[in-house]
Amino acid sequence: MHLSDFDFELPAELIAQHPSVERTASRLLHVAHGALADLRFDALPGLLAPGDLLVLNDTRVLRARLRGAKASGGRVEVLVERVTGEREALAQLRASKPPRPGTRLLLGSAGAEVLERDGEFWLLRFDAPVLDVLEREGMLPLPPYITHAPDAEDERRYQTVYARDAGSVAAPTAGLHFDEALLARLHERGVGIACVTLHVGAGTFQPVRVEDLSQHRMHAERYEVPAATARAIADARAAGGRIVAVGTTTLRTLESAAGEDGTVRAGAGETRLFVTPGYRFRVVERLVTNFHLPRSTLLMLVSAFGGIEPIRAAYVHAIAQRYRFFSYGDAMLVEREQPLG
Repeated sequence: MHLSDFDFELPAELIAQHPSVERTASRLLHVAHGALADLRFDALPGLLAPGDLLVLNDTRVLRARLRGAKASGGRVEVLVERVTGEREALAQLRASKPPRPGTRLLLGSAGAEVLERDGEFWLLRFDAPVLDVLEREGMLPLPPYITHAPDAEDERRYQTVYARDAGSVAAPTAGLHFDEALLARLHERGVGIACVTLHVGAGTFQPVRVEDLSQHRMHAERYEVPAATARAIADARAAGGRIVAVGTTTLRTLESAAGEDGTVRAGAGETRLFVTPGYRFRVVERLVTNFHLPRSTLLMLVSAFGGIEPIRAAYVHAIAQRYRFFSYGDAMLVEREQPLG
């Protein structure tokens, strides 16, 4: 596969800059083996059956963007990728000149020292606990295609209602469409709900830079599958229920944690799973996801799941019908094209 296979033209006015007035008021495009249905997101419970299991990513977005200056005076912007210890973190740095080890950074009322380079990231040691610094001095790291500065609305709406474990630099955006009332309706219908955690890293904003996709290497992201979730998946499958992943992060977590026979193993790990057409899915049977950027690994994953041509047709339809795209945009419910491997 080639990068250009996943390109498309998107009118700029379809890039959602703000969330819908209500979470469940977003539109939902149901993509089922080539058939398309235009719905509202609150129709989701009627598309699922008692015994199905909905799996959510309960990561919480950090206020991961910091602005400040080097002690020498040059401006610097920090985007924390991963908290590696109480006072240490890997981060992307933007500065007029790359910093040297030992460089002091002044980040509002906080300070940090550059320890060393680690690939595309820098290891920083903060003068105070990292999470405290981010909460006090940080800004919500909205994606680059959202053009306004984070405000009070973003603080509330760029988190899922079930966000629990702080560690992400981007929201698992398929989950932004759920509210407590919709989760209650799903429960009343007999749909099970379970959680995994995958902390979305700063690499999610990085473009694919190679035309030959076999040469692309995914960034590593941490995940955890609780024992209760692994049991719920096994029980649902044994009873004939379908596993429904809410978001590409959840899908990558479940597929990364699965053995060859499709059994999802509890525990923590790291994943670099890069899903492209031809991938053999072992766990997930339906996927709730937003509309993704052209030439992105997320679009490649959805195309692998729903089929290249059905997804291409769905995107053409969504553009023609003026769906809203990307993090604050509308959603899809995609049926898996091929049987589980």
